[in-house]
Amino acid sequence: MKNFTNVNKAVFPVAGLGTRFLPATKAQPKEMLPIVDKPLIQYAVEEAYEAGIRHMVFVTGRNKRAIEDHFDTAYELENELEAAGKAELLSVVRSLTPEDMDCTYVRQPRSLGLGHAVLCARPIVGDEPFAVLLADDLMTGLAGGPGVLAQMVEVFRQVQASVIAVQEVPLEHVKRYGIVAGTPAGERLVKVQQMVEKPSPEHAPSRMGVSGRYVLTPAVFDAIKNQPRGSGGEIQLTDGIAQLIAPEGVYAYQYEGRRFDCGSKHGFLEASVEFAMRHPEVGAGFREYLRGLDLSA
Repeated sequence: MKNFTNVNKAVFPVAGLGTRFLPATKAQPKEMLPIVDKPLIQYAVEEAYEAGIRHMVFVTGRNKRAIEDHFDTAYELENELEAAGKAELLSVVRSLTPEDMDCTYVRQPRSLGLGHAVLCARPIVGDEPFAVLLADDLMTGLAGGPGVLAQMVEVFRQVQASVIAVQEVPLEHVKRYGIVAGTPAGERLVKVQQMVEKPSPEHAPSRMGVSGRYVLTPAVFDAIKNQPRGSGGEIQLTDGIAQLIAPEGVYAYQYEGRRFDCGSKHGFLEASVEFAMRHPEVGAGFREYLRGLDLSA
């Protein structure tokens, strides 16, 4: 097997319709919904950047232009802020796309599942390892520690095989996740022997659910391309990764940190409250507001 040293590209599948957040997502991408003052997609991009990745590949669909605009240069806005002497805000706007970061956009022409979305990025990724980040999953490392993807990139360098983020989920929730089972391979690491997409609780091989972070070898592209449609009639990424277990090996990593399921209203609200409480500008005042709430109503 080729020795991989760096992970240089990250793929962001952002073509979904966001139906669980209608009507808010009728005219804007769900990935642009803000947690306090940053959209979900920006949190994911910042996580990839922290992990050393500098080429961001967005797999988009119709009505996703706002994502491209967000990471593009806004000359008029910058000129207005500069003329008004608002240097701090100008710095914030310019920081969205650092000079050493590249963004590429590719269309997913049909909604055929996450595996198909990742396959659409193949012409850009080429024969390199790459990360996949689902912006719906807002993930943070431990305070003062590396982010989740940075942890996974380091694990990938060690095992030289695909790495997927996992967390233990309640038994009644396994039908929402790809579920993995295997043998211990180190601290917080499992060598995967079985992967099942959204099993029923009685057929789940474990309670280790796949979260929205992956570091994958390029072999996954052929696996996805040649597989039949899976759960829900879609081309599942989990099924493609499962085909790599025998020839290459796949590892599941129990990351250190926290995941907010911002694809659900409940998870989105949880993230909004927790990020607001620790926000440097509004955190103190927001905490005082929360203390005064009558939660018995």
